[in-house]
Amino acid sequence: MRITPALLAPVALLALSGCLAKTALDVVTAPVRVVSQGADWATTSQSESDRNRGRDIRRREEQLGKLQRSYDKHRRQCTAGDQNACRIARTEYNQIQTIMPTVPYEPR
Repeated sequence: MRITPALLAPVALLALSGCLAKTALDVVTAPVRVVSQGADWATTSQSESDRNRGRDIRRREEQLGKLQRSYDKHRRQCTAGDQNACRIARTEYNQIQTIMPTVPYEPR
């Protein structure tokens, strides 16, 4: 007995109908998924923003600490009579005054 393609077509159509419906759904929803992914990449969440702000503040605090230690060292050398250290200390003091307002004050 030979099965004709005319008889096989309805059986194949029933078997593949779920596949076709899924494919059609994927094709229709693909642009929405692409746009939402693009918006996700383009925007910064609140937690990411908080994390980045914390990193930036810690970086400035570290820089301020290094400048303060170097300034203290050069002030001692300046007091001992080293004019070059006085010039460096003045520059560091100005840098400290520039950075200080950008570091939040935390009472202890």
